[in-house]
Amino acid sequence: MPASPLSRRAVLAGTAAAAALTAIPVLPGNARAAEATRPAYRWRNAVIGGTGFVTGVLFHPAVRGLAYARTDIGGAYRWDHRAARWTPLLDQLGWDDWNLLGVEALAIDPAHPDRLYLALGTYAQSWAGNGAVLRSEDRGATWKRSDLSVKLGGNEDGRGTGERLLVDPRDSDTLWLGTRHDGLLKSRDRGVTWAAVGGFPVDPSSSGQGVTLLVAAGRTVYAGWGDGGGTTANLYRTTDGTTWEAVPGQPSGEAAAVPIRAAYDRHTRELYVTYADAPGPNGQSDGSVHRLATGAGTWTEVTPVKPGGTDTFGYGGAAVDARRPGTVVVSTNNRWAAVDTLFRTTDGGRTWTSLKDSAVFDVSETPFLKWGGDQPKFGWWIQAVAVDPYDSRHVLYGTGATLYGTRDLKHWAPRTRGLEETSVTQLISPPVGEAHLISGSRDIGVMYHERLTASPSRGMATNPVFGSATGLAQAAGRPSYVVRTGWGDNGNGACSNDGGRTWAPFTAQPSIAHDAPGPIATNADGSVLLWSFVHWDGTKHAAHRSADNGATWSEVSSFPKGATPVADPADPALFYAYDTDTGTVYASTDSGRSFTARATGLPSGDSQFQLVAAPGRSGDLWLSVKGNGLYRSTDGGGTFATIGSCRASHTLGFGKAADGAEYPALYLVGSTETITAVYRSDDEAKTWVRINDDAHQWGWTGQTVTGDPRVHGRVYLATNGRGIQYGEPV
Repeated sequence: MPASPLSRRAVLAGTAAAAALTAIPVLPGNARAAEATRPAYRWRNAVIGGTGFVTGVLFHPAVRGLAYARTDIGGAYRWDHRAARWTPLLDQLGWDDWNLLGVEALAIDPAHPDRLYLALGTYAQSWAGNGAVLRSEDRGATWKRSDLSVKLGGNEDGRGTGERLLVDPRDSDTLWLGTRHDGLLKSRDRGVTWAAVGGFPVDPSSSGQGVTLLVAAGRTVYAGWGDGGGTTANLYRTTDGTTWEAVPGQPSGEAAAVPIRAAYDRHTRELYVTYADAPGPNGQSDGSVHRLATGAGTWTEVTPVKPGGTDTFGYGGAAVDARRPGTVVVSTNNRWAAVDTLFRTTDGGRTWTSLKDSAVFDVSETPFLKWGGDQPKFGWWIQAVAVDPYDSRHVLYGTGATLYGTRDLKHWAPRTRGLEETSVTQLISPPVGEAHLISGSRDIGVMYHERLTASPSRGMATNPVFGSATGLAQAAGRPSYVVRTGWGDNGNGACSNDGGRTWAPFTAQPSIAHDAPGPIATNADGSVLLWSFVHWDGTKHAAHRSADNGATWSEVSSFPKGATPVADPADPALFYAYDTDTGTVYASTDSGRSFTARATGLPSGDSQFQLVAAPGRSGDLWLSVKGNGLYRSTDGGGTFATIGSCRASHTLGFGKAADGAEYPALYLVGSTETITAVYRSDDEAKTWVRINDDAHQWGWTGQTVTGDPRVHGRVYLATNGRGIQYGEPV
């Protein structure tokens, strides 16, 4: 399942309605974070394990145990052979560089093992920033950066093709970079500067895939072209690094429309190319595998199984065994009827064996991979495949949710320690009970974290299973009662009476819930549910209320459509909502039956504004308005005052108060001056201290943050691609 791309409005600071704030009083505060007294924090992932699309895996051919992986929205990783875990390489990228967490391609230098190159850029849309190339001389421990004048698309269609970045086999100082819309680029100074390649035989366009892959076969470089449509050439080569030509005799037709991956067997001097009728990872229905004898120039089709009838799919990953001539592994992709597999040949493609047929899986380390069933699937979105050049039976392949590995071609298990790519949307830290954290994410629903250092033993919440969570709420005065909402095929809402361990679907749900599940709230004693509905395209619908645990629902016409409901943590009769369209706070004093406007003239026009209620207090509301700062109301939303210590607030949460303090600790993703960072305040927002550092930034972190109500200083932070980060004072 894919990690959902953020909209432009989810990542750009709001600028609306600044003039409307002039009448709002300003509460005193120190506008400078107390850098001199910054506490030392240790940051780690709350372990889930994988959870996102692993789009590329490379072993280094000259160093045993050295490998790299790339993801579509969660950065790149280096395998630590001794620790048997992945080390994230891009956590230092900050808020302004959120678009660089999507890795379009990676490249290693076979002759210089310490050199590593990454081509970064998540989206190629007009609202996204340009891409960049990072280059390292120490395997990704430190980086130098070259900004590009073109856009890349690490989370666009075709993100599993590649690699689109290559060190030239003739000269380690020369690099090639294939782009989607700007043709082929070349660097002669190890990635410092880049220029368009003149004379490349095909012209780039503002749409399509452009260059899908670059591969070295001896001293020749091959480039795949994704816009040929199956009727024109889509594989080109250069033997001198200057002139390019279409490869003679190459396959054509729908089954060979887009070159997806290629791998070169240096022993037999044969190039294996996988093809599909679309770039993937979705939308493929046909594909093939072909072998090119590079010396003789002859092509042979070696497709393991041809798609057809109800068994439609494309081909994806390709990897050769460096130790055994003629041994190759390829993957199917988008094969939903018969389920995707890896095919392996030891005779150059004359015969193939499906590794799925004998596969034995152990997912005890990441139980969510059962997806609520008894057994995990072999995988889907398989476009990354690698064979260890030092161990022929050590194979890795990426899926839309994890990275699997084997040492004997039969027994498979996740290889995701240290690799966390979840796009997180919801966080709750319960005040009592076994779990200190319950989370909701895109693609993997809701999880109950008994431990922060191990993947939840129950996997994702079931009964029903959600693809993505849209709402998660706990009754403040009855913490055993938790509700969740999300995208699912067998129901879109559920409740728990044991703190989130087990679930039951609502007996009924509004008809709109299936197409537009949105956020949900439950009042302080858990007697009332208020469910808001927002379609994935942004269309807002009327909220509904239930006073019988979801057995019946009634429309609340006075609730602002699409707003996020907020329950008062102390008074069960009170609910609140912030209408971002008009900049108005609404309140209900009759348990959500009706809402009336209170404060008006607040910033508007950005759906990411957040209204939160301070725990244990009635009517104590805080409003994050991104580029327009932070506001507070102590009268249930009647009036708001500006918090002078905060320049911008993207999300705000609460945790256990410091020793001697009466007010809960506040945790902020925002800025007190110019740097967007994570801050804590122990004095009711009078002053702030930054608690993350430049090495721990994780790109865009504006979804949600919460402190632990039982452990002062512990904070849980949602990221868009680096999972759940939690920090604790050292």
